[in-house]
Parts: sequence; structure tokens; C-alpha cells
Amino acid sequence: MALFRTGSCPTLPFLACLWFISSVPHMAGAQAPSGCGQDLNPLYYYLCDLSAAWGIVLEAITSAGIVSSFVLIIVLAASTPFIQDVRKKSILGTQLFFLFGTLGLFCLVFDMIVKKDFATCASRRFLFGLLFAICFSCLWAHGINLNYLVRKNTGIRGWVVFGIAVVLTLVEVIINTEWLIITIVRSGNAPVDPCAIQNEDFVMALIYVMFLILAGFVTAWPALCGRYGYWRKHGIFILLTLFMSICIWIVWIVMYVYGNPIVGNPTYWDDPTLAIALVSNAWAFILLYIIPEISQLTKPNLEQTFEDDAPRGVGYETILKEQNTQRMYMENKAFSMDEPPSAKRVVSPYNGYDGQVRNSIFQPTEMTLIKNMPDVPYDVIIPRATANTHPAATIRADDAYNAQSRQNANNSSNDTQTHSPYKQW
Repeated sequence: MALFRTGSCPTLPFLACLWFISSVPHMAGAQAPSGCGQDLNPLYYYLCDLSAAWGIVLEAITSAGIVSSFVLIIVLAASTPFIQDVRKKSILGTQLFFLFGTLGLFCLVFDMIVKKDFATCASRRFLFGLLFAICFSCLWAHGINLNYLVRKNTGIRGWVVFGIAVVLTLVEVIINTEWLIITIVRSGNAPVDPCAIQNEDFVMALIYVMFLILAGFVTAWPALCGRYGYWRKHGIFILLTLFMSICIWIVWIVMYVYGNPIVGNPTYWDDPTLAIALVSNAWAFILLYIIPEISQLTKPNLEQTFEDDAPRGVGYETILKEQNTQRMYMENKAFSMDEPPSAKRVVSPYNGYDGQVRNSIFQPTEMTLIKNMPDVPYDVIIPRATANTHPAATIRADDAYNAQSRQNANNSSNDTQTHSPYKQW
């Protein structure tokens, strides 16, 4: 009290000193964690906090997923001119829609890493079910199209498949919008904090998404039993993707509803559980569905089908056409056997005429060609009748015998004259 009376320390500065001394421990406790800057908003501490390693690990994996999604979107769009099968090209729009949904899942992971406030909680509740509905609706629509392809080898038109995926997604949009309106904006009351929601309620709001998973899984099974087996591999891609998604959803729902309270700090583990479910399911979409589908886009269809082959008629006209062709071939072959050798062929005066219509006045006529021909024996130009070189084939047997007798008599007389002893006389 003597201190205040003497005025050595005024009252206001003294109170300020006491507030500063009392606030030093509080300021030390609010210090930014290791790895984060001092001026960073505490809302983003999990993005750089080295003591909470789950945020940094998920951030790195998610960044790789975002880059991969961008690259796959570019590859899928650039491969359009190289797709030979029109049935594969028709599903391209649905697959691009699926990729955009996968990209949104990777981006939503950052919303789970960031701490809760009004904006992050509202976006989580609305986008979590919407982005998954986009992906599972595309898989279900593709499975419906495959059931037509494996049985008829002709699927639904591309815009119809894309329309089915969009309509199924709009149902989830309506459900989430109504849910947000009912839970946040209540009649006559102040707005409710969107973060104040039970984990069971969050899971129950995703029942329609679970229905899409099961519907797509059931629809893809009949695609393995069709007549045209070339399309079965696409059904296998969908089944593997949905089976892995079912396993991921069972694990994160059990952990989110029952496991986190057992751990001891459910509020802390809710966000890592949802973030891990998002990033794992998004990578399953890329590795099990998108990459295999892109690898099959530019491959030609090696299966020969009756619909693609030109039908060959077996009617009466076709049979007559084949017989006429065969008969003409046999006749041409017979005439080619009767033709004389090339050395004895007759030179025609019209040999230089090629049968083309003359379109120039300087081209000589046929009469000019005949007049200007060199002197060639008429035997070559006009063949004459010649005696048969094989008389034995035409003379009678009696004539042949008489000729042979006369020839033998002449030969005997010539031998007698040659060997006669009186020849020297």
C-alpha cells in the first residue's frame, strides 16, 4: 500500500504489468506446433503439424492422387481419336464423369484434414455422399451397358448411359440438400452448428450411396455369363472395384461408429477415419477401374461376330452366279489349251488397236495401220490349210499294207543291184 501512496508505480501501468505476467503462460500454450508458422491460422495446423503425422502423410498421398487424376483425364480425352470400337467410345463421357468424381474425393481429403468450423462441416456433410454417388452411379450405369454388350454385342447409346449416371447422382443431391435444411435451418430456432452431429446420423445419411454400391455389384455379375466373352473383362474390373469399396466402407463405418469411442478420443479420430476412407477408396477407383479401362480403349476387338461379318446369301441367284463363274473358268481354260504356240500365232492387222476411243485427231486409224504394215508373207497373216503331219491316223489299213509291200519290194531290188557280182560289167 505504501507503493501506491508514494506513486512510484502508477495504478494502470501496474495492472498492465500484472495482465502481461499472467498471460505469458497462455501465450506459450497457444504457440504454433513444430513445422507450422507462427502466423498460421490454427484451423490448418494438421496440414503441417509434425506431431500429428497422419495429416502430413494423407496430404502427400492425396497430392499424388490429384496429379494422377489430372493425368488420367488428359490421357482419356486424348485417346478418343484412337478408339476404333464405337461401343467403347460411347462410354467415354461416363468414364470422364467418374474421373471428375474421383478427383473431387481426393480434394475432399484436405477438408477432412483441416479442423472443423461451419464451412468445413457443411461441405463434408454435403460433398461426402455426393462425390461417392457420382462414382458409384457411373459404375452401375456401365454395368447395365455391359449386360447388353455381352448378350447382343450392341450396347445402350452413350448419352443414355451418361444420363442414367446423372439421374442417379441427382437423387443424392436432393437427399443431401433436404438433410442440410432439416438439420441446420430449423423453424423458429437459431441455426444449429453443422459440426454438432452424431456419427450414427452421418452414416445413416449415406444409405442411398450404400444402395448404389450393392446395386452396381449385383448388376455386374450377369455380365460374366454372356455370349460375347470379350466384354467380360470390363465386368471383372467393375466387380473388383465394388468389392474393394464394400470392404473399405465396412471397415470405416465400424471404426467410425464403434471403434473411435473404444480408442478413447473419438473426436480426434473421426477426421482421420473419414480421410483414410476417402483416399483409399479413391485410389481403388484409379487402380482397379480407370487404369484397366484406359488400357482396353485403343485395343481392337479381336472377336469375330456374326453381326460384324457381311451376311452371305445362299439363295438361288448366288448358286447360279457361282456356277456361271466356274463354267466360264473351265471354258477359258479349254480354249487356252487349244491355242497354238506363241511362235505360230497369227499376227492380226488390228494388233495395235487397244479398243479405246480416240480423243485426238493425230491418232492413226485402223486403215492406216493396215496400209503401213511391212511385207509379211500371206501364210503368216492368213493361215492356209496344210496337210496333216500324221497320215497314219487317217489312211486306211489296206492302203497302208499295199504301200508297205511296194516299199519292201523296192528295197529288195535295190539290195540285189548293189550286191550283184555283174555290177562291174
